[in-house]
Amino acid sequence: MAKGEDAIRRRQNKTKRKKLQKKESSSNVTARVAAIIAAKQRRKAGKRRQCLGMCFSLPTPDDPFNDRHGKKEFQIKETKKPMSLKDKKAFVKGKSADLKKGTENEREKSHTFMYLKERRNSLNLEGTELPVNGKPAVNGHQEQACEYFDRPSKFLILCLNAIENALCHNGTYNVEEKKPLFVNHWGIEFWKCYSSGRDIIETSGSSSSVEHTAWMVSTAADSIARNEKEGLSFTSPFLLFLVPSQEKAAKVRSVCKSLKTLGIHTVSLHPGAPIDHQINGLKSCEPEFLVSTPERLLELVSLKAVDISGVSLLVVDELEALCKGGYLANVNSIRQSISGRPRTMVFNDSINYASVPAMQNLLIGSICRLSLNDSVASQSACILQSVNVCASEEEKLLKGIQVLDNAYGNSHCSQPVNVLYVVGKDGKFQKLVSALSLKGYSISTGSKCILSEVKNSLDTDRIKRPAVSMVDKDHIDTTELGEYEVVIIPDFVLSIENYVHILTKMARHTVKGVLHSFFTKEGDAPHAGKLIEILEQCGQAVPEALRDLSLTSTMLES
Repeated sequence: MAKGEDAIRRRQNKTKRKKLQKKESSSNVTARVAAIIAAKQRRKAGKRRQCLGMCFSLPTPDDPFNDRHGKKEFQIKETKKPMSLKDKKAFVKGKSADLKKGTENEREKSHTFMYLKERRNSLNLEGTELPVNGKPAVNGHQEQACEYFDRPSKFLILCLNAIENALCHNGTYNVEEKKPLFVNHWGIEFWKCYSSGRDIIETSGSSSSVEHTAWMVSTAADSIARNEKEGLSFTSPFLLFLVPSQEKAAKVRSVCKSLKTLGIHTVSLHPGAPIDHQINGLKSCEPEFLVSTPERLLELVSLKAVDISGVSLLVVDELEALCKGGYLANVNSIRQSISGRPRTMVFNDSINYASVPAMQNLLIGSICRLSLNDSVASQSACILQSVNVCASEEEKLLKGIQVLDNAYGNSHCSQPVNVLYVVGKDGKFQKLVSALSLKGYSISTGSKCILSEVKNSLDTDRIKRPAVSMVDKDHIDTTELGEYEVVIIPDFVLSIENYVHILTKMARHTVKGVLHSFFTKEGDAPHAGKLIEILEQCGQAVPEALRDLSLTSTMLES
């Protein structure tokens, strides 16, 4: 029986395909290599044959018959439910612990944190050890303490980003015109000062800005998260932010409310709202942050509507405005209502020396100075410049010793006070050393007066002898002046540049620094005019005798 045309055509096509396949395989690769390539492609595509699954998987208790061939069971994701306020606060506790784990993100590898890592040793000031996990460091844990304050935590950066996003959404902050908050230079310096454990004074002569507030409240939120991780709880607000007006309270509140989604609640108290409404509001919540004017806060404290005894961080904004408004007594009463010694941050919004006594009442211990302003007034804030015009060299010597006696409270004993004499190598120097030795002072000619030397300076009767450090005027540029609270220039033989150097480098860790200088009409009159300019620039009173000396010098020159 003859075959049909279709059958003949299929057979011919099959023969042709075989010839082509044989030709291609012989010209390219062998059959074994082709099989290896095909298997590799199947593995990459995830299309391995079911029989091969048996070769690479074993039965498990969940799949005893190996029906799934080692494949995981498909899991359906659960839809997230909205979190309540109580759950959000619990979320903050776990969030700080979770964010500590894992690899560092790209932002923490930026130049900002490399800069912080290089400066990590500067946090350990005065040779004191930093606290570890909120507790004082002990011997052997110094390295651990440095690692703890190595850099801002991820939760702090999370808070800054939350504030930045909210402010950009409201149109009150533009990242294109300004830098992102987490690389703000002022904020980095504030964080280093805060990590040192000292009180902070801002001496740029301005009030807090949006960037300042963002870094302060984010750092406070991070401290809350760290303490809660250690099992500590707060019955009182953690942060108390004192402001002079309702308008300023609204600005601070607008920054703080961005942290509400992270479990940080802020309450604003001011005379613009009924006091009954504020009392009911305080009963219904437990705020972590309080932003208030002094008079309204004291009124609520007297009614026992709010407890501020456990406040950990006190921020006083626009101190000069509070003093002029008559709220200084209220601020002092608020400070006394806080038990213990809270961390204090003061914004000195004026270069006038009139507000310094109020600052000295608030900042009792060692401080950190914070300012990005390099002006003489900013760097010498809270340092009193005392200028005395004397009739003779003997009067200068006597007044200099009298200043020294007053610095030590006229008693050889009490707390060590770092006093520096800036002198010249001449006959006056030997006369001064003899006079101080007769008064019972211990003279040190080193470049720095060490407190241990003061404690160990004993005379034959086992009485402590106050130590006085002396330095040659020619070595003043290489002398460490930061620890000296009192500097005396008994013979004004310095240049004005050296005077400014002393003024801006002394008393870095106190608000009670005093710089004494003594003039005579004969030899020091040419310096009077420039010294008057410095006093006026720093907002301090100019003695009439110094003005007369300047006029006399000008008349003689003309």
